[in-house]
Amino acid sequence: MNQPLAIDKRKTLLVPQGEFELHRNPRDDSLQAWDAADEFLLQHLHEIQLLTRHGKVLILNDAFGALALALADYPVYSWNDSLLAQQALRDNLLVNGYPVEQVKTNSGIDFPSVAVDNVLIKIPKTQALLEHQLYALRGILHHDSHVIAAGMARHIHHSTLELFESILGPTTTTRAFKKSRLILVERDHSMNEGQSPYPDSYELVVDRRYRIVNHASLFSRDRLDRGSRLLIEHMPVDAGYRRIVDLGCGNGVIGLIAAAMNPGAELTFCDESFMAIASAEANFRAAFAATRRAQFKVGDCLQGIAGLSQDLVLINPPFHQQHSVGDAVAWRMLKDARRVLVDGGELRLVGNRHLGYHAKLKKLFGNCETIASGKKYLVLRALKRADSE
Repeated sequence: MNQPLAIDKRKTLLVPQGEFELHRNPRDDSLQAWDAADEFLLQHLHEIQLLTRHGKVLILNDAFGALALALADYPVYSWNDSLLAQQALRDNLLVNGYPVEQVKTNSGIDFPSVAVDNVLIKIPKTQALLEHQLYALRGILHHDSHVIAAGMARHIHHSTLELFESILGPTTTTRAFKKSRLILVERDHSMNEGQSPYPDSYELVVDRRYRIVNHASLFSRDRLDRGSRLLIEHMPVDAGYRRIVDLGCGNGVIGLIAAAMNPGAELTFCDESFMAIASAEANFRAAFAATRRAQFKVGDCLQGIAGLSQDLVLINPPFHQQHSVGDAVAWRMLKDARRVLVDGGELRLVGNRHLGYHAKLKKLFGNCETIASGKKYLVLRALKRADSE
């Protein structure tokens, strides 16, 4: 007698809406592509029977598409600043038999302009992004709209609840479920004062003064972070590099200074965040107007950039994705950097000392040199050699 196949609990989401196979992006089947807050929210929606077949649903910050996939039979629009998250949603739709067009996604930083009936929010990592989103929601909520947010309890603080109450209206929280909570919001339409303070900016002085713009999802909002500062202090100057990439560019400050110190170079800014690329482009245009050429790409690492085409790749790699800590994204960035470098081209990286990038670069490039060393960060240099294939 044939035994039923065992369910892999790490990649099978079981909720009242059905059973779904889910994967992260980058793919890592040792980690779940959802959390207890997703399960709690989907269970709650099932119990209160809130959604209708014609009511528009807007989902914000759905890390790998768990919510949008489970609710894909409804009119769903998913907004996410992360292209990797969008790709995960599309992949998971296909795996579960849906066309990618089943859920509408954004291609920039703007929210949909149509009124929505239900808004489901996963609490983002940066409170600034949540604040910006709550202000944006004011323009698309009608009198019968519902707003429900979900997150792990450790990510929901008193200041989180204060944001909801000061921007949208009265807020209550549920009891905990598997260390997660829901935030239930009653929209008070008399509360319309104020607007999103983002993008904001700060002044940076290196070779001259720059005004650095940051859209809401970016980190280090009021100053240059220490890792980027160390890399800038050890930036190649007039090195003869003609094509330079700022990979994982954030607000583009590293590439901006690289452009200033290498006036003959053409810059390419790459990031998987829509808001990062919008920030980087604004900062580069403000610094150089039309006097310098640059490309700005929202993409998965260096997707779309030809191999053996770049002279220098600069990286301040992330060590987290959403709320999870790991090096999967950074490892992909390093491998893609090696792919696009010309023979003799250089990768220059700043990273936390404890993350072991020295060993990774030696494995990929066959060489690695420490350029600078601080208490917390290292600047490393690796050269692309034809014989290291």
